[in-house]
Amino acid sequence: MPEFSLDLSEEQRDLRDWVHGFAAEVVRPAAAEWDAREETPWPIIQEAAKVGLYGFEFLATCWADPTGLSLPIASEELFWGDAGIGLSLFGTSLAVAAIYGAGTPDQLVEWVPQCFGTADEPAVAAFCTTEPEAGSDVGAMRTRAVHDETTDEWVLTGQKAYATNGGIAGVHVVTAAVDPALGARGQAAFVVPPGTPGLTATRKLRKLGLRASHTADVFLDDVRVPGRCLLGGKDALDERLARARSGQRASGQAAMRTFELSRPTVGAQALGVARAAYEYALDYAKDRVQFGRPIITNQAVAFALADMKMEIDAARLLVWRAAWMGRNNRPFAAGEGSMSKLKAGEVAVSVTEKAVQLLGGAGFLRDHPVERWYRDAKIYTIFEGTSEIQRLVIARAISGQRI
Repeated sequence: MPEFSLDLSEEQRDLRDWVHGFAAEVVRPAAAEWDAREETPWPIIQEAAKVGLYGFEFLATCWADPTGLSLPIASEELFWGDAGIGLSLFGTSLAVAAIYGAGTPDQLVEWVPQCFGTADEPAVAAFCTTEPEAGSDVGAMRTRAVHDETTDEWVLTGQKAYATNGGIAGVHVVTAAVDPALGARGQAAFVVPPGTPGLTATRKLRKLGLRASHTADVFLDDVRVPGRCLLGGKDALDERLARARSGQRASGQAAMRTFELSRPTVGAQALGVARAAYEYALDYAKDRVQFGRPIITNQAVAFALADMKMEIDAARLLVWRAAWMGRNNRPFAAGEGSMSKLKAGEVAVSVTEKAVQLLGGAGFLRDHPVERWYRDAKIYTIFEGTSEIQRLVIARAISGQRI
């Protein structure tokens, strides 16, 4: 039995320092500009691709870490730089995770490289699952996929909401109901290749935060994709549907498998935002003089900063535990994946709010980045499962009841 240790390996420390350097030197100086422009930061994506921070090789290296910590470590550092730009770089990974989690080896080889493009001409990918009437209620999905046996094509029809990179992506991964009577168990995921007719995104959505990350509604009007675009293949789908129809327990469904893989990483993103705000507020409190002394000498300020630091570190431990469990195939018997995302998301909101408060009137101005971090933090209690849904997952896990 190896000795227990929370020390990072040399490789993990090198990864942390490398990503932090990119975040500090490239991402953070450009963050305010791209937030104000509300545009995808293609020059930064290209720079990240050239240095090896954007691409499947980077993700594969992180996923290969037997501790599961490399991707959360990298995510925290990148999102410490800026969450909007960070999501522009990491948004593609959600589509890649869907392909990785449900696809065949041949599908991985065919589609994953197209998700990222090349270093000279990078591309982005989109994972499209949320709908206007099916957000947290994944079983209410209305997008349909019908198999045309004469051509071995699937015909997709419906609408997806709030899709990161929707419309500007080359590859879109779309979840759809193939047997609506089975609810969430009757769904599958499909790759929509670049340039496929019938897929449109009519407008970019304007958001409270994460403004450098593109978000749009995606419409599918009789979108026809070849049979090879069904992730996992037709035989595996037919077998899964047969089990569901006979009442057997399913191993999972398309959207939830992807979210299970991503929740600790999303929690790490929230940690990066929270840590950025904490560090800025700490430095401000040391430098800001009121009544003849730095404001950090006031207990109210010092205790607030102490709480911020404690909550960030506690959330990180939950994130690291869940990441380790997921990488080592440990079951989330108490909803540990949801715990990590729930805690980190709510810590990001509370810490950034306290940072604004500690800066006083200055915190309300765009002269200081805490107002941007405050806006960015809120999404982490909403997307990829709201805080309420995370609590539901945890409650069901610990009670064994259908709450």
